[in-house]
Amino acid sequence: MTTTSAALETLKAVVEPIILNPAYHDFLAIVKAARNGAVYGTKVRFPHAFVMILLFRSGTLQEKARLIFRATKTHARNLAKFATIYKATCMLLKAYGATPGKEGPYDSFIAGLLGGYIVFGQRSRNGKISSVNQQIVIYVFARVVLALARLAVKPGIGLPGVSEPQKSAAISYYAWPVFASVSWGAVMHLFKWQAAELQPSLRSSMTYIYANADHWDGLRNFIWHNK
Repeated sequence: MTTTSAALETLKAVVEPIILNPAYHDFLAIVKAARNGAVYGTKVRFPHAFVMILLFRSGTLQEKARLIFRATKTHARNLAKFATIYKATCMLLKAYGATPGKEGPYDSFIAGLLGGYIVFGQRSRNGKISSVNQQIVIYVFARVVLALARLAVKPGIGLPGVSEPQKSAAISYYAWPVFASVSWGAVMHLFKWQAAELQPSLRSSMTYIYANADHWDGLRNFIWHNK
């Protein structure tokens, strides 16, 4: 066994009993949640930023690389911060809540509320909201709306009179087409008449697809190049 392997085995023998000790589980869950948030944020944001910035942003390769790194760093950092605040708050509420040692029914909502405010609800020094944070919050909001729509038609949940099996099935079946069509109708209308209000990366991609499709002066920028 090499010196490096022996050192790793020694480190493993020291660390594993600690991380497997139930007494440290809640604290270590906070650490792992932060790690998972950072890794997931990097995996999600890097390819998205790489494609969007490389294709739709102007500037030198160095400037684009800086923007990609900044977007990836912001996404990873903020998910790690949120995960840390959320897990830590849940742990504190469980320990000092109405029933110590037992998780309360609204602990997750309170922890999410606090984390959302601290991490995603703040503005930068110049008073602007981070575009990365906007995308994350809008993504989450859309999923919440869909989940609430499904809950609204579940038996025993939602408004009286809408939980009968046939009506519930009909609403569930047509909810997605309505949601998709209204979303796309609204965004195309906004892009046509109030494009400046749309999120910059969405506006850039829509300009590339729709607005630039109206202009060409030859075969070269009709097929091979957009402009």
